[in-house]
Formats: sequence, structure tokens, C-alpha cells
Amino acid sequence: MTARDTHSRSVFKAVSWRVLGTIATSIIVFIFTQRWAVSLFVGAMEFVSKIGLFWLHERIWDRVTFGREAPRGTVLWFTGLSGSGKSTIAEQVLRELEAKGEKVEPLDGDAVRAVFPMTGFTRPDRDAHVKRMGFMASRVEAHGVTVVASFVSPYRESRDAVRAMCSNFVEIFVDTPLAVCEARDVKGLYAKARRGEIPNFTGIDDPYEAPLNAELVIDTTTTSIADATRQVLALLQTKRTSRKSP
Repeated sequence: MTARDTHSRSVFKAVSWRVLGTIATSIIVFIFTQRWAVSLFVGAMEFVSKIGLFWLHERIWDRVTFGREAPRGTVLWFTGLSGSGKSTIAEQVLRELEAKGEKVEPLDGDAVRAVFPMTGFTRPDRDAHVKRMGFMASRVEAHGVTVVASFVSPYRESRDAVRAMCSNFVEIFVDTPLAVCEARDVKGLYAKARRGEIPNFTGIDDPYEAPLNAELVIDTTTTSIADATRQVLALLQTKRTSRKSP
């Protein structure tokens, strides 16, 4: 997705290009006339007139739709156990895309639940929550924005429902073993779940249904965050390239 030039950037490009062009024109005129006054006058006239024409030309083409491909969004859906590293990878992917000037919107499970604290953890509650977030992602995607979504989303049925809602859905399964996720748990959620203090906790007393056909599978015990980020970005580029192919 290419960022659109601002008016100030177009003006700066026009000025820098015309400075070079004016110097070349002045030198050519001097070669033929051997008169610096005439050379500088012609160069100045060309500079003023053509910089205005260039700026006008850029603005006109900004409004012409011929040959322009509308931006198409993608939903990058990270799924995996709590503590698997999915949010960490998603955050890094988000930063990389933002640095490139892309339109991108994050959706994170913890952040959403902080806004809607009454969202439950039973299977019906989780299914409804994931489908709501999936619908939101599909609407944002429809406007040419890349959505970086990170949810445990433990059930295949609800993930498949989100896939069906979206035009360009990429499922990224962060397949980190349960024991590793527990060892990383600084909040002590797994320990509380094993003591029965947190019911319906995915991986302990509630199942996680691993994806059967995820576009990308990452195990953070063998893959660094940097390498995982590169894999996601490479996959995204491949998907975009394939969509452009006839």
C-alpha cells in the first residue's frame, strides 16, 4: 500500500527537480549565446513557469483514477495460548507497517476487554466476542486498512466465521507449548487457573483448538520475535503480490 504524497512533498520535489533543470537550461543557452544575462533570464523564466506546471500536473493526476489500484486491506489474525508471544509479534509487525507509512489498525484481546470488562470467558461468550471483533476487522479491512488482530480465539468455528467475513484473511498460529507459556506467565494466571481461581482458562480447563490450515505457524521457542516478524511481513507481501497477479 503506497502512501500518497502530501502537497508540501510535491512542492519540494518540484523545486529540487526544477533547480537541476534550470541549471542545465542556463548552461545550454550560454553555450549557444555566450551571454550570461540571457542564460540566467531564460533559466529563471523556465524555473518559475515549469515549477507551477509540475505542481499542477501532480495535483491533476492525484485526482485521476485511470491506472490506479485502490488499496486493499488485510486482516492478520494472531491466535494462540495466553503467553505464546502473539501480542508481542503483532506489536512488532504493527510498528514495521506504520514505519512504512501504511494504514494499519491494531485489535488486541486484552485492550478490547479493558474497554468492555463484562465480556465473559465461557465458550458462547468467547465465540460472540471473537465474531464481533472479526466483523469489526472486516469493516476496517474493507476501507483498505491492514488490521493486526491478536486474540486467543481458541475455537475453530469462530475463527472460521471471521475468515468468512473478511476478504483477505491471514491466520497466524503462534504455536508455543503450554509449558513454555506457563513459565512466561508473570501475572500468575496459569497458576490461578490450576488452583481453580480462574474458570474456563484456555489450555487448563478449557480447550484450545489448534488451526488446521493456518497460513503461518510460529513456535517462539525456536523462532525469535525478529524472525517471526520478518516471516509475517514476507507472507503479507506474498499475499499482496498474488492478489495483483492476473
